[in-house]
Amino acid sequence: MTPTGFYVNIFALIAMTFPAQRLLDRARRANHNAAMTQNAENPPADEIRDLSWGLSNRLFFRLYQCANMLHKTGTKALEDYTITTQQWAVLGALTRPAFIGGVAVGDLAAFLLVSRQNLAGVLQRLEGMAYIERAVDPKDTRSRLILLTTKGRSLWDANMRPVISDYYREALAGFSTDDKIHLAHYLDKMLNNFKSIDRDSDN
Repeated sequence: MTPTGFYVNIFALIAMTFPAQRLLDRARRANHNAAMTQNAENPPADEIRDLSWGLSNRLFFRLYQCANMLHKTGTKALEDYTITTQQWAVLGALTRPAFIGGVAVGDLAAFLLVSRQNLAGVLQRLEGMAYIERAVDPKDTRSRLILLTTKGRSLWDANMRPVISDYYREALAGFSTDDKIHLAHYLDKMLNNFKSIDRDSDN
């Protein structure tokens, strides 16, 4: 079994060990016990600690599942154009106003939070399909910038955006505007924490 398969099985086992209803029941019991504790300075720490770990673990497993389903269903949504979610992310990034005139590979990798090595293969495939091109940086003729071709811009505007719009609507069915704002807020907080962890690992 590969290391990835091992961790997937472990995560699945843990998720089954902490079903949602059971976690909610434990949360209610913990709150009740805390309220009934005679000494407010000695809450049921072990129970609260276990509950926090269970909730955190379930959250991260759900993120893992969502990431997998995003890749699977997102790629399927764009299969008529032979575009993967990784290529979708690159093409979408290149439509940003800041990148219209082109962006250095390193800056694009930093924006997408991927390594240059992982990005290189995606760029090569998109270049082979004539959706992107490399141009000389007018500020530094030794450097090259990545930008959309006319074909790439047409693919994005005429073909991909309508499909992506439908995909977003289906994936976010039942989400109110407030739900989306709150979700974006909490994901931003988590992303900042991940970035902090990443910085710490580099030191």
